[in-house]
Amino acid sequence: MCAAHVADERNFRSAYYEKVGCKNVEERKSLEILLKEKILDRVKLKQFCLRYSLPATYRNTVWKICLGVLPVNTDCHAFINDQRKQEFHEMMRALTIMKLIDFNTAKIKQFYAGFLLQTDSLRFENNFNSSRGFNEIVQFLLPLYKDDVEVYWIAKGFFSNLHSFDNDFPKLIESIIHYIEKEEPILYKHLKSIDALDNIPFDYYFDTFFSNTLNYPALTKIWDKLCGGSCNIFVFVFVSLLIHLKHVILKCRCLKDVLENLNKVNEDNAEVIFNKAIDMWQQGSHFNVHDKPKT
Repeated sequence: MCAAHVADERNFRSAYYEKVGCKNVEERKSLEILLKEKILDRVKLKQFCLRYSLPATYRNTVWKICLGVLPVNTDCHAFINDQRKQEFHEMMRALTIMKLIDFNTAKIKQFYAGFLLQTDSLRFENNFNSSRGFNEIVQFLLPLYKDDVEVYWIAKGFFSNLHSFDNDFPKLIESIIHYIEKEEPILYKHLKSIDALDNIPFDYYFDTFFSNTLNYPALTKIWDKLCGGSCNIFVFVFVSLLIHLKHVILKCRCLKDVLENLNKVNEDNAEVIFNKAIDMWQQGSHFNVHDKPKT
């Protein structure tokens, strides 16, 4: 069978699946094939995250692989999971002995204290003032997982991944402002007139992965892209958010009003915002090569 015929047949199947509401069937099969390998291909899994949204069934496993919580050798997974569990409980025990936490300490603060202990930062910090990003990630993950050990290690992976993007933040903010100025001039002029555009705390939204702005499940789909290695998804999420709330924002008279509306997105609107962001991201020409979904 020639390659062209195979491609035509695949395109026909994809069109059929989409027509009957099963457009993710082939993508799911592709992911299952990747996950059956004895030695997993982390690069291909990250590429999958960039191309598609992960099926909920496999999200936990893929996140762990992409974030380095689990190794690519599947024979080691049981052993590593056991080691992670032991390390977590020993860490909590050490923090209790050091009287930095007790049974009354909130889980989020326990986990952040553990993170500081592991990164040798406790000698530099004796409070939780700089814990914003880590705590917000933990808070979002807690309802998704029954196991605290999983929550901690995945949160740590995301937080470490986030800081690998720190140097890109100024460029991301510049891209957001440039996009709004070019594509939404009325919105841009209004935000400038109320002195809001230059004072929106973009870093806050990046640091917290939009966890205080967008609801599950839209947020998990954005985090899929972060696992794939994209930080530029932040640009398109924020632009989509501003455009979606455009008519409301145009009525705002100060930065406080703008921020209040940005943080009042319901689940249905969050899904619309995410889908629009993905469309813009896939069609955009000003993201890094490694961000662009492969065709």
